[in-house]
Amino acid sequence: MAAGDREPDRNDEVSFVAPSRKAGGRHVREWFLLAGAVIVALPAPVLRLADVTGIFHLDVPVYVEAIIFGVAIFSAATLLTWAAEVAETEVSAGLALVVLALIAVLPEYAVDLVFAIRAPHVLECKDIVELLPPGCEDPHPRNLAIANMTGGNRLLVGLAWPAIFLIFYMRTKISSMPVQKSNSLGILFLGLATLYSFSIPLRGHLSLIDTAIMFGLFGAYLFVASRSPPSHEREFVGPAAVIGAMSRTKRRAAVLAIFAFAAAVIFAAAEPFADGLVNTGKSVGVDEFILVQWVAPLASESPEFILAGMLALRGRHDAGMTILISSKINQWTLLIGSLPLAFSISGGTLSPLEFDARQSEELFLTAAQSMFAVAILISLSLGRWEAILLAGLFATQFVFTEGTIRVAFGVVYLMLALAVLVRDIPHFRPFLSAAKDTWTDPGGSGLSGVPEDVADP
Repeated sequence: MAAGDREPDRNDEVSFVAPSRKAGGRHVREWFLLAGAVIVALPAPVLRLADVTGIFHLDVPVYVEAIIFGVAIFSAATLLTWAAEVAETEVSAGLALVVLALIAVLPEYAVDLVFAIRAPHVLECKDIVELLPPGCEDPHPRNLAIANMTGGNRLLVGLAWPAIFLIFYMRTKISSMPVQKSNSLGILFLGLATLYSFSIPLRGHLSLIDTAIMFGLFGAYLFVASRSPPSHEREFVGPAAVIGAMSRTKRRAAVLAIFAFAAAVIFAAAEPFADGLVNTGKSVGVDEFILVQWVAPLASESPEFILAGMLALRGRHDAGMTILISSKINQWTLLIGSLPLAFSISGGTLSPLEFDARQSEELFLTAAQSMFAVAILISLSLGRWEAILLAGLFATQFVFTEGTIRVAFGVVYLMLALAVLVRDIPHFRPFLSAAKDTWTDPGGSGLSGVPEDVADP
């Protein structure tokens, strides 16, 4: 047996077999599904290119535009799901899911970086006595960048993680959802990034030093993910089967083409989709800050939500959670680090990206939620009451918006994190052992299984 290969574990949820080379001729329906998904997604980059180049502009109501680009994002996410199944057999399975999560979260990056790039060129309204010039905006784009980033992070943990648990529970009626041991090192990186992030609201700015630290953490996580070997070939079903049935060269080319096309669609659709939702909200009197912090992230986070949900519905909750954990890591490291870098390049300055007291409170609350999430996953499981707490605390934040109360929410998260860590002291050794095994033996057979000592929370 070659180095890094392993025998399929008897507890694996799927069988690993080579896809039939004859399958391509039989799966007419699957070919139509693939072609249909491409056709539905294609208008997004075409319309976006036409709009940017000035060839023509789609003159329709904003809610119709949001629907068009939203459907394109959904189709691109569906294509990614099919291609990712095959990609896990071609490259490192962990790396495939990390790249998939990174592509799925591109809309969030696109929207957030737009605000960071605009920030150096917008005047401070509060410092202007005379009539406000056209370039002046309130709230300032730099504050909107932080608002969008914190909103996206809290949506991911407070909404998507409990949603995957709900799907798992509805399918299995089991009150504790296991998390793959191979995620342990990623959870450790997330914990390190979270601990560091508490310094950001205290300083009131993001600098290029933060960029270097956060990029370093993400780079280390990416390196770890790339060391895991490919999965044994799956018995593909649906459109993934026709891709898997191709010759190796054509199969790899098809996967790369789908990844590139889906990334282009998601990137093209992100801004108009978010703008369409924001403008729709404005037309009905919703506050711009709320739209940027919650409505736009809900739109831009939709690809990864859809991807993870589809995988969970197909019985692959482990892969769904891996994508969501990876998305949280790259948003809490790569995205945060990108904001001061974009600000610096756009403004031609080494000055930090500063933000106001409200954003400091939002960052503290987001960091505290992240700490609670890390504490939960130390047991390599997500229990029913933990999922309820994540969803419940997230939902009640919409009711209590005053700054002092939001700080109190952060304190509650930290107290819960401490309580969970004390409860899960017996899980520390197995968790650290799994993290060590992930580092030293990324292809080890024990890393894909469910921890034997995980109790029902």
